[in-house]
Amino acid sequence: MKQFFFTFFLGCIILSTQAQVKEHQFTHADTLRGSITPERAWWNVLRYDITIKPDFDKKFTSGNNIITYEVTQIKHVNAMQIDLQEPLQIDSIIYDDQKKLNYTREGNVFHVKTEPQQLHSKHKVQVYFSGNPVVAVRPPWNGGWTFTKDEKGRPWMTVTCQGLGASVWYPNKDHQSDEPDNGASLTMIVPNDLVGVGNGKLLKKKKNNDGTTSFKWGVVNPISNYCIIPYIGHYVNFSEQFLGEKGNLDLNYWVLDYNLEKAKSYMPKEVHNMLNAFEYWFGPYPFYEDGYQLVETEHTGMEHQSAVAYGNYYKPGYRGRDDSHTGLGLTWDFIIIHESGHEWFGNNITSNDLADMYIHESFTNYSETLFTEYLYGKEAANDYNFGIRAGIRNKEPIIAAYGVNAEGSGDMYPKGGNMIHTIRHSINNDMLFKNILTGLNRTFYHQTVNSKQIQDYISQKAGFDYTKVFYQYLNTTQIPELQLYVDGMNGKMYYKYTNCIAGFNLPLALVGEHVEKKIFPTQQWQSITVSHKEQYLFDPIQIEKMYYIKASIVKSMD
Repeated sequence: MKQFFFTFFLGCIILSTQAQVKEHQFTHADTLRGSITPERAWWNVLRYDITIKPDFDKKFTSGNNIITYEVTQIKHVNAMQIDLQEPLQIDSIIYDDQKKLNYTREGNVFHVKTEPQQLHSKHKVQVYFSGNPVVAVRPPWNGGWTFTKDEKGRPWMTVTCQGLGASVWYPNKDHQSDEPDNGASLTMIVPNDLVGVGNGKLLKKKKNNDGTTSFKWGVVNPISNYCIIPYIGHYVNFSEQFLGEKGNLDLNYWVLDYNLEKAKSYMPKEVHNMLNAFEYWFGPYPFYEDGYQLVETEHTGMEHQSAVAYGNYYKPGYRGRDDSHTGLGLTWDFIIIHESGHEWFGNNITSNDLADMYIHESFTNYSETLFTEYLYGKEAANDYNFGIRAGIRNKEPIIAAYGVNAEGSGDMYPKGGNMIHTIRHSINNDMLFKNILTGLNRTFYHQTVNSKQIQDYISQKAGFDYTKVFYQYLNTTQIPELQLYVDGMNGKMYYKYTNCIAGFNLPLALVGEHVEKKIFPTQQWQSITVSHKEQYLFDPIQIEKMYYIKASIVKSMD
């Protein structure tokens, strides 16, 4: 996946977000982590081939990463930025299997002195590293390595690193915009009694002469750095094939040995329902070549591409919770549905900058509503989506500062999902809306994108410019208010928006059983003729259920 060069973000905060995030003080280290620096701009990652050997008792890791890349700029600095977070150390770097390269360290960044290289030439650097890595305190939210034990007291290891960055456990070009175009491999060297599971498919298993076994896994598709993950434990496997939109899809389930029978009776049904629903709404699963896996973990779960982490106790809900408070969320497994939804939004379509993480989380939050609709119908989906509003805080904007690896508000989940539901009702054409979702996944297949690309695509296909609507919900904490004034004597309804940005123009399709109206409110009073049969369309309670706005009947138009 070709990286998106936005060098102009270097050391700055995009103006449209600056006012909202001015209280945050960003550092030079944030800029190095979150922007396309000159030492990143000139080369594009083609492939990662990672080898890792963890020591459970010492919480120590060692390994190397072969980074294959292409030179994409004819004029560039003679240095490349390699990221590896403290306290891990780089031991040596070998260029094209021949020359040892010199480097200096600046916090979590290594500035590697490079050889002169021709435009479009392809090269490799093999980066050897070791040390005691960051240990996760509260995975997956506070990431790093997890060295824990299963119920039988045996070693169980994995990594979580979204946001924090994959450089917390292996050296790489740690920027979301540059995924390895030609995929990646991960080789885990583990004690003979353990099993290493990774992304994609098992390419090779080799028993070594020192009491260890090497498991090499690989994907052929582009993959985000933070999605490349080792799972190490007493795993066993069962598998099947799913007949999907692109043919047979290999499904593999990796679970702890004592949970095998429980997993066999529980997981396949949930996965089949997920695939049926999401291939309907979003189009074909994006990684048929690499297959789909569920891998049991101690933490709740993560969207690791083609190897989804699962820790939901083999029960519906979100570890027994339903954030919609409707009961609907207790009838399906939240982790399987939500984390797998990221295969389309997050893994297939990936944001260039962490600031646009809503592209991952808002759409995947809405996948829960769509899954509910697929099972139970549209009214149930409306109830589920309305119910999750209880989780909206409106303390900070959803979009954060660009170029500094900043993550926006957690409202990107329920508020973002309600934003999409709002736009869907505004469009008022479910087939068109479905085509927009499948079209996004087809148009931006295996790509990294920026916010404008996604918003422009939706506006273009919907036939209405939703730019102001997106800005309202993503960049402010205001909830728009729809004021309604009833002129019963003359059969008119007056309406306008308040508590919103200038130019907020969300169209409202008000749909009843046999009648419907579409209005285009602005910040100025407008009116529409309303018959007695149409009056109920303007019920504020019903409007609020369909749209994430506040609606009220006012006594005057003052």
